[in-house]
Amino acid sequence: MIFAVPVFPGSNCDHDMVNALRDVLHAQADLVPATTSDLTAYDAVILPGGFSYGDYLRSGAIARFAPVMTAVQAFAAAGKPVMGICNGFQILTEAGLLPGALQANRSAKFICQTSELVVRNSQTQFTTTYTENQHIQLPIAHGEGNYYCDDATLAELQAHHQIVFEYVDNPNGSVANIAGIINRAGNVLGMMPHPERAVEAILGSTDGLGLFKSLLANQGREVTHA
Repeated sequence: MIFAVPVFPGSNCDHDMVNALRDVLHAQADLVPATTSDLTAYDAVILPGGFSYGDYLRSGAIARFAPVMTAVQAFAAAGKPVMGICNGFQILTEAGLLPGALQANRSAKFICQTSELVVRNSQTQFTTTYTENQHIQLPIAHGEGNYYCDDATLAELQAHHQIVFEYVDNPNGSVANIAGIINRAGNVLGMMPHPERAVEAILGSTDGLGLFKSLLANQGREVTHA
């Protein structure tokens, strides 16, 4: 399985992601520039965290128009797996690949800590190595991680089992404690916590490994998300 990790001006978690994929999971992963227009050589795309284009206007608003995002949209439309972590999640919502938006944290402060999550859907291609309602520990580091959607959208997310991760302590004020969601097709996942920072014991947790192991294990398989 070959992973593409797009790099935008301001990305700062791209090398963390490649380290997790290459050095820990022994998968092939390439850093690809924001000017890339073709991702057909890849099996999965992971949009990393950081501050793309300095978070000007709002997080992800400018990155959404980078050439690589046209390729990401085509990649997702083809049913291939796309994951957005932190700023990557923000970019996915700005690009319309996931519903809702990420607002400033309720505290109006940048939050950097380890948070406890609950795996609410273990039947996605990103989560099959976890068990339903399993508690895991993943780091968060964001100033705009407060997930918001209207009541109708929330009802849709709940009805179709699209809420994949929830916070136990809800550090940023997200509606319904949402930490990560998936699209209706089940191939686009966005989450604020950083699984790539929890793949080795020396980092304090290996709970993030499950996402990458799930993707590798489910390559080429149809996995429902409901």
